[in-house]
Amino acid sequence: MPTQPLTNLFRPEVLAMSAYHVADAANYIKLDAMENPYTWPEDIQQQWLQSLKSCSINRYPDPEAKTLASALRASNGIPESSAILLGNGSDEIIQILLMSLHPDACVLAPEPGFVMYKQVARSLGLRYRGVPLLDDSFDLDMPAMLAATDELQPALTFLAYPNNPTGNLFDAQAIQAIVDASPGLVVVDEAYAPFADASFIGELEKHDNLLVMRTVSKLGLAGLRLGFLAGNPALLEQLNKIRLPYNINSLTQATATFALNNGEFLLQQTREIRQQRSLVLAALQALGAVKAYPSAANFILFKTIGISANEVFASLKQQGVLIKNLSPQGGLLENCLRVTIGKPEENQAFLNALRTALKP
Repeated sequence: MPTQPLTNLFRPEVLAMSAYHVADAANYIKLDAMENPYTWPEDIQQQWLQSLKSCSINRYPDPEAKTLASALRASNGIPESSAILLGNGSDEIIQILLMSLHPDACVLAPEPGFVMYKQVARSLGLRYRGVPLLDDSFDLDMPAMLAATDELQPALTFLAYPNNPTGNLFDAQAIQAIVDASPGLVVVDEAYAPFADASFIGELEKHDNLLVMRTVSKLGLAGLRLGFLAGNPALLEQLNKIRLPYNINSLTQATATFALNNGEFLLQQTREIRQQRSLVLAALQALGAVKAYPSAANFILFKTIGISANEVFASLKQQGVLIKNLSPQGGLLENCLRVTIGKPEENQAFLNALRTALKP
């Protein structure tokens, strides 16, 4: 029998971590996870179900997902000279990237940013450095970013574009400067590209160290768990050695290919979400008791004024509306909440509940 707790077998980095928590959203208006709130039209659903009849789920899936990769190339405008690597969501791609680095490598990212950059880096025992964004504007602090790049010589830098959880687009010239100054890889995470008129995919052929990561989750296919990385073929050839075989299952391959080849309804839903984003932002800015930040994503970050964000979050939840409370993260996110843009009636319910929560 072991004489010490079996948990002592785990690395200190793992023991020191907290698991990523996903709130139970049952029976709530769910506006906490940046999902597309719309389902598929009935005729599209029937065509999709018909297409799945030929899916051979008794066989292993295509390990290279060639048909799906071709559809992703076409729908995202990926240059022919760039390679593509598919992952079980962007999370797996982040994990593959970080697993490929030397054990003493440094990973750099602005903060606040997507929490999985830090979570995965630290779980692997890598040196992670977060560089704070500028107070209140959430823009890149370029002197600090370039100084950290020069000092730490990071093997990998993550830049979310638009940024999560702040929703803003960093200055494109600033990102170019970081790519030029970086001795290692620079991953531009474009998870929210469907809601922004900006991308670095067109820059891939100009920079050997630039990689662009995207996902279909925000487009409306979150349940499929599909992301991809595009860039220098020599780099992706090495990363592909770490990718587990058959990581994209047959149903995901078939469904995502169908959706991308029949994607006009998804684009229409995206246009509706963008329109609703403008309406919700205007309504928040008119409240006076919150400061709402412009967003190029499908969510809006706002800060409460004169009342605790924890109190507002609790009140909203009590009224049946679930959003994301970012205040516990502290720093620039103190008293900040993030709401996903939902259907018009969901957005209105959120705004009504927020007005109630903000009453003295």
